[in-house]
Formats: sequence, structure tokens, C-alpha cells
Amino acid sequence: MLKGERTRKRVIAKAAALFNRKGFAGCSMQDISAATGLEKGSLYSHFGTKEELASEAFDYAWSETCAARVGNLGDVSNSIDKIKLHIDNVASQPSFAGGCPMLNTALDSDDGNVTLRRRAESAMRGWIGLLAGLVRDGQLKNEIRSSVDPEGLATLIISLLEGASACAKLQRSSLPMTLAKNHLTEHLESYVRLAADEKR
Repeated sequence: MLKGERTRKRVIAKAAALFNRKGFAGCSMQDISAATGLEKGSLYSHFGTKEELASEAFDYAWSETCAARVGNLGDVSNSIDKIKLHIDNVASQPSFAGGCPMLNTALDSDDGNVTLRRRAESAMRGWIGLLAGLVRDGQLKNEIRSSVDPEGLATLIISLLEGASACAKLQRSSLPMTLAKNHLTEHLESYVRLAADEKR
């Protein structure tokens, strides 16, 4: 890897944590300069605009977050157990520095940066797609009831986890995430898993 590419990657990693904590408006190029030890002019030689850097920083933060949340799903075979493991990963493992990048960016850019809002929307679509895919796979394998709407369940899971994440951050408590995880686990076992006597 060339030196310029190594520097670029280092800047993105440092900037990702800063943007995720402070938001686009709250994080200045001077903050990034201080964190990386690079002059602002040098930063602009790698990234044409602050928005370009923030976009790449979001992609990095979201990629790291997703890897932590799905990296061990191959350890279980049953679709319900995969979904439960994913929920546990989100609820129990620390997210990216500063919290969930998708939630932070969505809230930060709601009335502001359109480019970053689109990045967050794309992340949401990808997350829904991942969970909906697990549901469909479970339906094909007679593990999940055919009446379950894959996108609907995916949206429910994400909404509850992200809402609990926001509450946990405000309350500085893990209780909201624990409650969300327990509720979703009960929902999956009671209303989503196909019982043995229902299998065709």
C-alpha cells in the first residue's frame, strides 16, 4: 500500500470517530487536523471537501459496526437463532465509538446534510435487507412462520434496538437495551418461530 493511501485510511479512521461523536457541523477540519497531526492543507489534498471526508468516514464507521454485528452469525444454523444472536450482538457489544453511526448520522443530518442522510438511509436499507433475508431463509427451511412479513419484522427489530440505543445513551444505562433484547427474544420465540407441531 502506498504511503498516501495509508495516510488516507488513517485519516478516515480518526475522522470517523470524531464525526460520529460530534456530528458533521460539530466536527471541524481543525479537530481532524489535531487528531491526525496533519495540517488542514494536507487533509484537503486527500479529500476535496469536508463532506467527502465525512461520507467516507461514515462508510468506514458503518462497515466496522456491521462486521461486529454479523461476524459470528455463521456459528449458528437456525434462522431464529441467527436473528437472536444478531440482536444480542447489537445489544451487548459496544458499537462504534460514539454510538451507532447510522442512528447518529440520521439524527444529525435530518434537516441538514443531504449526502450524509442518504448514506444513513442506504445503511438502513442494507440492515433491513440482511434481517429480511434471514427471515426468508428461515421460512424456506420451515423455521419461521410463513405469515411473518420479512421486512416488517426487520423494521420492528431495528426500530426497537435503535430506540433502546437512544434511551440507553440518554439514561447512561444498559437497561433499555436489555429490555429491548428480552422483548424481541420473547417475540421471536412466541410469534415468529415455527413450532414443531406446525411444520408441514
